[in-house]
Amino acid sequence: MTKNHCVAYYTVVFLFSVPTYLRIHSEKLLMSNTTEKKRYFEPAPQGIDVENFKKVIQSRRSVRKFTKKEIPTEVLDDCLDLALLAPNSSNLQPWTFYVVQNPTKKKQLVKACLNQLAAKTASELIVCVARTDRNDEMAKRNITEFPFPEAPAAVQKYYKFIPYNYKTGYLNALGNFKKVAFKIARSLDKQLPVTAFNQADAKLWASKTTALACENLVLALRAYGFDSCMMEGFDEPLVRKLLNLNDQQYPVMVIGAGERAEDGVFFPQYRFDRELFIQKV
Repeated sequence: MTKNHCVAYYTVVFLFSVPTYLRIHSEKLLMSNTTEKKRYFEPAPQGIDVENFKKVIQSRRSVRKFTKKEIPTEVLDDCLDLALLAPNSSNLQPWTFYVVQNPTKKKQLVKACLNQLAAKTASELIVCVARTDRNDEMAKRNITEFPFPEAPAAVQKYYKFIPYNYKTGYLNALGNFKKVAFKIARSLDKQLPVTAFNQADAKLWASKTTALACENLVLALRAYGFDSCMMEGFDEPLVRKLLNLNDQQYPVMVIGAGERAEDGVFFPQYRFDRELFIQKV
């Protein structure tokens, strides 16, 4: 991070915060172009079957045993594509889904999953990995692949600075600097976004986003009549070695997928009183 970048980044964060900066300049851009260009509108789709949607959610279970039926390639690919439509911070899409189909690697992955029945019987095993190592690349893609002929100026400025929000720097120098700067700014009643003060913060940010995509994936599988088991019980170093992951790539979960066996669900689903979890304030 150059000195000029540092000054520019913290000027924006200190005075406005990155999201506010984008909003203000986007609004100005839209107002100035009102007579020249039509604004983009996306109407909400109508006629969605809520009962079928509920059925998908309510019938999703952690299946521990699958049949030998394979998931058709086109179905699996569509489910993965739907996973990629999950909401994510600044459209940086900090994830990779490893569909492990090589027989040798799949056997090793089953071992890494502690030989769980869900892993041993699954038609497909998918390792869901959160990433903080290519935010720069994704920021650039948001400019070059913006769905207009040219990304608006405010968008281009935003994506030049937003990667620094999740960087911590060598020996956490940038993270420590941000921590002090944010503390001072907030003491002056400045509202600032969530940022990464250390690598654990960056990992948490990417993992939260990746988990949203994982939920999309298992619900898509259920909608197609297949089931899943989201497994956090795995040997992380072994999974890292198997996939040759770097230290900024984090296995969040392994998803076993396939057709539910007749005895694939071991217990009925139950939840605690909703008042324990829902607070209206």
